[in-house]
Amino acid sequence: SPGAGGAEEMMRRAAALAVMALAAAMGGLIVAQDAGGAKKGAVQRVKVHGKALEGNLEGDSPDREVLVYLPASYRTSGNRRYPVVYFLHGFTDDPDHWWGFIKYFVNLPEIFDRVFADGSTREVIVAMPNAFTAYQGAMYSNSATTGNWEDFVTDQLVAYIDGHYRTIAAAASRGLAGHSMGGYGALKIGMKHPEIYSSLYVMSPCCLSPPTAQSAGRGSPAEAVHTQAEAAKADFGAKAALAEAAAFSPNPKNPPLYFDLPTKDGEFRPEIAAKWAANAPLAMIDQYIGYLRRMKAVAMDVGMQDGLRFDVKALDGVLNDYQVPHTYETYEGDHINHVAERIEKNVMPFFSKNLVFGQARR
Repeated sequence: SPGAGGAEEMMRRAAALAVMALAAAMGGLIVAQDAGGAKKGAVQRVKVHGKALEGNLEGDSPDREVLVYLPASYRTSGNRRYPVVYFLHGFTDDPDHWWGFIKYFVNLPEIFDRVFADGSTREVIVAMPNAFTAYQGAMYSNSATTGNWEDFVTDQLVAYIDGHYRTIAAAASRGLAGHSMGGYGALKIGMKHPEIYSSLYVMSPCCLSPPTAQSAGRGSPAEAVHTQAEAAKADFGAKAALAEAAAFSPNPKNPPLYFDLPTKDGEFRPEIAAKWAANAPLAMIDQYIGYLRRMKAVAMDVGMQDGLRFDVKALDGVLNDYQVPHTYETYEGDHINHVAERIEKNVMPFFSKNLVFGQARR
């Protein structure tokens, strides 16, 4: 997932901070109305303490910002309760980009407002945690270095949303979605936790396959990085290798970065690559087929010009081999250029169709 930089980015972030300050003055609530007075959803910016993230070795705060979308009817619907979709962003991204505070290829609140406007797609609450970390992405995995992000997403985040909003607090009414690194997180977390989520939508997921000597070698420039400051200046491939190492091969006895890379002096390290393979869905999925069968619905998509399409096709093949019901779609597009359209026309209708909207049994 692309990041932004330079003076223009600084100006955009300053504008976002101004909106954040206004939101804080309003108790975290941002309500939008268009010129015609049509009601739109509201966005809340909250902090959720991640006990699972305490003491992480890379020094990230365990208090994570979360953006929450409340549909237009939420304020006036009395005791009505809503399903929740947890949406995970990609590598180098953050919620401010995805939620339109900084101009980007997607603006989730605008998409949600449009898709819910005519009533054909039923309203849900949507929550996105900020997983931008010292290495620009948490990979939504458990690690002493990054913190236990899988536990945070499935435990503390869900508990907070259920405790502070009128949710239908049952797996049948919870969905999990994500794009790129977030697609990886949605698949990896979702297939392990059918007791938490019932429907998964995986968009252009990264990191599905185990590393090889060739693929690990592409990240070998990361060996030249020795500080977090140097990591911030590294190229995209090196940044990705650093983030994956922090998440997949932590090493509390290897300061100052506290992880091991799958190459050393340019040579492949199979013992470290094995740790990465243990986090690769295509290598671990056989263990969780039974859990995937418990899902009400599973869907995935990828652009035909996206370099990740081959692994996503392989994932489709595995699920077909095991006869796990799912939907797999390809479309004309690259990694980002039709994501907003897919969320509006495919992702949100998918959850509208598959989540339980009545009061589910707890």
